[in-house]
Amino acid sequence: MLKLLLASSLLAVPAFAATAAEWQNRTIYQLVTDRFATPDGSSPSCDTSNRQYCGGTWKGVVNKLDYIQSMGFDAVWISPVVKNVEGQTAYGEAFHGYWTEDITQLNEHFGTADDLKALSTALHKRGMYLMVDIVVNHMAATSDPPNFGSFTPWNVQTDFHSECYIQASDYFNNQTAVEQCWLGDTKVPLADINTEDPNIVSTWNSWVGDLVQNYSIDGLRIDTVKHVRKDFWPNFAKAAGVFTIGEVEDNRTTYVSDYTQVIDAVLDYPDWYPLTAGFVSTSGNLSALAATVQASQSSYKNGAFGTGSFLENHDQPRLGSETTDQSLIMNAMTWPFVADGVPILYYGQEQGYTGGADPANREALWLSGYTTDKPLFQHVQALTAARQTAMKANKDFLSTKVQFLNASESSLVISKSPIVALLSNKGSSSTPTWTVSNAGFSGNEEVWDVLTCTKYTTDSSGDLTVTGSSGKPQMLLPTSALSAAGRACPNFIAQSGTQASSAAGFTNLLFPVGTAVAAALVVARLFL
Repeated sequence: MLKLLLASSLLAVPAFAATAAEWQNRTIYQLVTDRFATPDGSSPSCDTSNRQYCGGTWKGVVNKLDYIQSMGFDAVWISPVVKNVEGQTAYGEAFHGYWTEDITQLNEHFGTADDLKALSTALHKRGMYLMVDIVVNHMAATSDPPNFGSFTPWNVQTDFHSECYIQASDYFNNQTAVEQCWLGDTKVPLADINTEDPNIVSTWNSWVGDLVQNYSIDGLRIDTVKHVRKDFWPNFAKAAGVFTIGEVEDNRTTYVSDYTQVIDAVLDYPDWYPLTAGFVSTSGNLSALAATVQASQSSYKNGAFGTGSFLENHDQPRLGSETTDQSLIMNAMTWPFVADGVPILYYGQEQGYTGGADPANREALWLSGYTTDKPLFQHVQALTAARQTAMKANKDFLSTKVQFLNASESSLVISKSPIVALLSNKGSSSTPTWTVSNAGFSGNEEVWDVLTCTKYTTDSSGDLTVTGSSGKPQMLLPTSALSAAGRACPNFIAQSGTQASSAAGFTNLLFPVGTAVAAALVVARLFL
């Protein structure tokens, strides 16, 4: 049954078989395959409102890995890879990859089996991970009732739950309907697969293991997890044999918490809601984010460590569509890189894309020219550098819980040793001030804002007051952390007189430049 999916002329290269703990030290770049890069480097027009294929492929991704890696990312999450419904529907074409029709074949719009393996190989040669998106809950149809015979491998009506559509109220009082009724509508029904059937369960488990092995996949992002019964997931995840992170879109930590018991991690939607609300305007309430984070830390199986932290994705409007204040956007972008979870950045965020709700938020990245001198691109470089430097400076960084030393409606002082992040939602016209106490700094110690490379010195008690500029965030690290062969903050050696390794000096000086030449040199240095 899976022969078409498994056919390839290339030998499968070994995956890293990365565990949840190994994924925790990664930073993930999420992309929409059709919209990231064309195979020949061309830049065709791409009107998101048309909802049509624009020409991005797996070969295109391979050709732009330098771009991704120059920002400091070491994992890439791509769109679902299997065959989708073809042609125009009431909601356009299946360019996004979420309208599965046949799980035994690949989506030929994205390339061949050899192309997908080549992407996996290219990533692994760079020491990077491959994450593939998958849809287990449903198959997509273009008519109502669906033509069940068009589906593979389940092609009779009894392989699916009876047709009924989930109502908004069901999410609060009818979990059975959430799991067994259908998503979509009568124009594009998403036929809900009967995952109570043991034969279907067995097929899914075999399929996912084969998919991972054949394409050397290191991790899976699972769509619509809450729409499948919870006890389906443990054996499915075991059969996959790699890290699994699931979409459970809900703002309730108590609801999402149950899913942390059955898969490795969840996308951090409960924190995303107060994150975006807190930074969408100067009247947001940042203390609500602190409260939700603390709730997730205490209720999830592995605390907030078992999450993927994000600001934007393909399902939600970009923050830039809701505010033009760049300081608010920069503050919000900083949070995932200091949070307990795995940081995830949605493609185009670094280019300042402003698409609203789907489909506007699925822009073609080639229209940006992949420029590397934009402020948000360089902000991302600084954020990944700071996190990676902190990991090198503190071997327990990834198991250290975020603490809020101060949380008000307009500002946050966040500690995750050795990082202290200072966030504000007062806007670009403000001059925020933060009082940093009990952060673990020594008396009269030099600390650096690694986002601007500004030096401060604590008082005799190890405390300090920091005044910002234009409402922008700050991320403080002590000089001792910067000496730990990290790549944050250029020229700190000359300014502080601290000795550091030649590797640290080399990468520190290059990365903030933001040019293709500098990035290429850094990549070469890192993997010698």
